[in-house]
Amino acid sequence: MSPVYNVYCDESCHLEHDRQPTMVLGAIWCLLEKTREVALRIREIKVKHGLPSNFEIKWTKVSIAKKDFYLELLDYFFDDDDLHFRALVIPEKTKLQHETFRQTHDTWYYKMYFDMLKVIFNPDDCYRVYLDIKDTRSSQKISKLHDRATSNDSLARS
Repeated sequence: MSPVYNVYCDESCHLEHDRQPTMVLGAIWCLLEKTREVALRIREIKVKHGLPSNFEIKWTKVSIAKKDFYLELLDYFFDDDDLHFRALVIPEKTKLQHETFRQTHDTWYYKMYFDMLKVIFNPDDCYRVYLDIKDTRSSQKISKLHDRATSNDSLARS
């Protein structure tokens, strides 16, 4: 039986006209059987630092007051061999030329997700990928991303 991985994706500054020059897409993944252990450990770290167990971890919330929490979280992440990370950084969104490639920013966004994820995938393994829902058309785009990512030809050509 093939291993099953959970892949949790998130993005930062992904909107085309948000006045933020840099965009980042990121993914953290681990074996499905390890997800509960990881979630429990993260909750323990939150509680240890006086945060609610459901505290949302966001880099925009980093502060001197939460410095020790974020440092321990980073130590846990880098010390745990079950956790993996990949990011795709777009340093200057204003230089994108969507018209040249006959695409919208939205279409490009999902192309970049595929570009980031394709190197994670091993055709012999199974993946459950969790993306943020960014708008009302997201489910159609995610379905297309799924079709592209599960095509053996697309992975072989990548």
